[in-house]
Amino acid sequence: VPADGSHWLSMREVLDMLQQKGHEVVVVAPEVSLHIKPAKNFVMKMYSVPFTQEELEEAFQAFFQVSFEEGWVLKRLFKVHKGMKALTDCWVTSCEQLLQNKELIRYLEESKF
Repeated sequence: VPADGSHWLSMREVLDMLQQKGHEVVVVAPEVSLHIKPAKNFVMKMYSVPFTQEELEEAFQAFFQVSFEEGWVLKRLFKVHKGMKALTDCWVTSCEQLLQNKELIRYLEESKF
């Protein structure tokens, strides 16, 4: 956690192979994500987070855009740091929300996840 972005894109192939071999695949993910979406070959267990899809996408776009800006190095470094902090804050909040979701944690424990 977090496994969104390129981590998720790489993991999808592994999940597809596991499902083809007869495994039940359960994906635990926040309701707001960049790439993690429900699919027919796995079960989704989602939990809510206190930010919107638009806020997450804006944070990602801001970080991505600043990464390729030209200009004074220290100013760019400060902006990249600020953008990375915004994304990291989303991911940390997502992790906190997962751990505070008693119903989902109970399901995971009972199913020996």
